[in-house]
Amino acid sequence: MEFTVSKAELVRELSLSQGVVEKKTTIPILSNVLMEANGDRITLTATDLELGIRCSCPARVKKEGAGTVPARKLLDYVRLLPEGDIQMKFLENHWASITSGRSRTRIAGMSRESYPELPPTPPVVAQVPVKTLASMIARTGFAISMEESRFTLSGALLLLRPEGLTMVATDGHRLAYVQAPPAESGTVDQPFRALIPKKAMGELTKLADDAGEGAVALFSGDDNHLFFQVGHRLLLTRKLAGNFPDYERVLPKDHTHVATLDKAEIRSAIERVAQFADERSRAIRVQFVSGEVRIFSSSVEMGESEESVPAEYTGPDLEIGFNAQYLLDFLRVISQDRVAFQLKDQKSAGELRPAGDSVTDEYRYVVMPMRI
Repeated sequence: MEFTVSKAELVRELSLSQGVVEKKTTIPILSNVLMEANGDRITLTATDLELGIRCSCPARVKKEGAGTVPARKLLDYVRLLPEGDIQMKFLENHWASITSGRSRTRIAGMSRESYPELPPTPPVVAQVPVKTLASMIARTGFAISMEESRFTLSGALLLLRPEGLTMVATDGHRLAYVQAPPAESGTVDQPFRALIPKKAMGELTKLADDAGEGAVALFSGDDNHLFFQVGHRLLLTRKLAGNFPDYERVLPKDHTHVATLDKAEIRSAIERVAQFADERSRAIRVQFVSGEVRIFSSSVEMGESEESVPAEYTGPDLEIGFNAQYLLDFLRVISQDRVAFQLKDQKSAGELRPAGDSVTDEYRYVVMPMRI
């Protein structure tokens, strides 16, 4: 195999593969990227057997073929080369010869024969704007459980339906729910339900960041895998098995009291007060009184702090304990200037929603109270 490719093009596609390539693996070839030259393009494939990515870029192919080289080493080296074209040639011993200007390098590779094959892509079931997907991931991903033992909570539930696209994530202490309206959901040919692993969500966000305005993800799935085709890039991931909790039971049906606040004010106040919260529990007390919300924290080692923020609230006095980090996670991802705190009583879950005229989709964030 022999080809010439632009350094900038090669670096961009290689960079996208780095999040998939296994850094520490008992299977050495999974640290490699598969390079295939065919027609007027080269295709790069990386996989860790759970997640895979295939992308391509234009090239002048002198001799078609395939080979594998260490993905991290290749990217680190190519990045240091001067701008311009790079010539690559794979030798009989599977090493790759790289020529750029006066630079001559050979990288030890491995046979293409032992590289795992990616499963074939099934028919497309939906076309979803990638910016919509990325926005939903940003607003739910932080609520995914970090505990490996809670396998079905280590990803997000994705629902594709004609009435809109829905994504839900929970760690058992909080739940984030987003439903995009049909106008922002693209086209859904048939309903689909699947659990997406958190790592795949991160790689999808990278593809969305690199995609152009108005780019669409062609979505498909089989019994074991999910596929997202964005332009000339394909991301596939193994589905999470198991049953996701019944999130509809968690979403509160009735809220007696609502406090509406300025997002920047309440966020800044919580950030300051949380400096004096217990480091393990991150617990703060939030007190709702007529016309304002007060926030308190204290710890024997650190001291104590108290702030108040004006609010539109006319209900009874309520004091509820919350994990400060959980509240901040929500306040940091919404784009609206106002936030609505919906409450029932001290023992019931609180719900946060964006407030104001700029809300176009349904974003609900449920947080369980803490006993302080």
